[in-house]
Amino acid sequence: MSALTHLECSFCKKEYEADELHTLCPACGKPLLARYDLKRVREEWSREDLAVRVASLWRYQEVLPIRNEENAISLGEGHTPLLRAERLGRKLKMRNLFIKDEGLNPTGSFKARGLCMAISRAKELGVSEVVIPSAGNAAGAMAAYAAKAGMKAHVFMPQDVPLPFRLECEAYGAQVMLVPGLITDCGQQARQAAARHGWFNVSTLKEPYRLEGKKTMGYELAEAFDWQLPDVIIYPTGGGTGLIGMWKAFAEMEALGWIGKDRPRMVVVQAQGCAPIPRAFEAREEFATPWENAATVAAGLRVPVAVGDFLILRAVRESNGTALAVSDDALVAAQKRMASREGIFACPEGGATLAALETLLAKGWLMPDETVVLFNTGSGLKYT
Repeated sequence: MSALTHLECSFCKKEYEADELHTLCPACGKPLLARYDLKRVREEWSREDLAVRVASLWRYQEVLPIRNEENAISLGEGHTPLLRAERLGRKLKMRNLFIKDEGLNPTGSFKARGLCMAISRAKELGVSEVVIPSAGNAAGAMAAYAAKAGMKAHVFMPQDVPLPFRLECEAYGAQVMLVPGLITDCGQQARQAAARHGWFNVSTLKEPYRLEGKKTMGYELAEAFDWQLPDVIIYPTGGGTGLIGMWKAFAEMEALGWIGKDRPRMVVVQAQGCAPIPRAFEAREEFATPWENAATVAAGLRVPVAVGDFLILRAVRESNGTALAVSDDALVAAQKRMASREGIFACPEGGATLAALETLLAKGWLMPDETVVLFNTGSGLKYT
């Protein structure tokens, strides 16, 4: 299935054997990236072959890391709709406004993409027990895929997460530990538990393969737009794996000859109560300083520090994009407008993208005639 060749450190560029279990780069502690024999793939596979492929993210199997099809754990993830936002577009005088609705994935969010890949690859490499720190959606996705794979799952969640997230994990059979504090506090406890019990930690970018599932959003966008990428992508960013993954996908597709050199301007949106990436972007810093006293109703954006901060900032700058923060009031109001005008009950993080769009239009940073994609990363139902 896969043209996977090796792993490469995203920072120091050291290479590692792909068929060994890895977390972060042993040399510098930064995320590892999966690399493929794209020359071989280009010779053996064309984008026209997709016409007869399965309608899920597994249609891109050559540039995914699973070597044996028997290890691919699937609940039907990916291939989510790209919907033209006609009523919102008329209100904003935009003819080419789209919403990529990831809330229709299994377990109700885009986290299904990353965790299906992480769990599948972990199974392939002999893992039987996994752990994750999560503000909600990632935990539900991991628990679901672990259940289907026959693995034991352990979850560390902030104690104030909405109740449906905890109940979902427990329904899938996961052991749930509630932690006072934030996702960073959960992360510390998850690391300690992994070291103590030998569990494999599938935290954001702490292993190489969640990113590979998330990058398929970039492949799907290119395919949906007939291999012409949109002008702007607005993405709600906590850990940032989806944005980093799409940026990786665009580079791979160019190497495959599927797209040209043009790229969308990548826009990071965070909440004003937790905005380390916009602050670092404005200060022209390579890394983001951890945000103190993080607070927002958008649980997925309450990430005080991202492991891949430099990769997020790199993608934004290389694309001539930007990073901004919106208030909780603005993102909740935008969440309601997206629902009442387009019939999409977005998560609060999805609402943040519409609030950011309105801000960028008012500033003249983007023009109404540009093609813009908003990412709704999950269903609003879990937040009720």
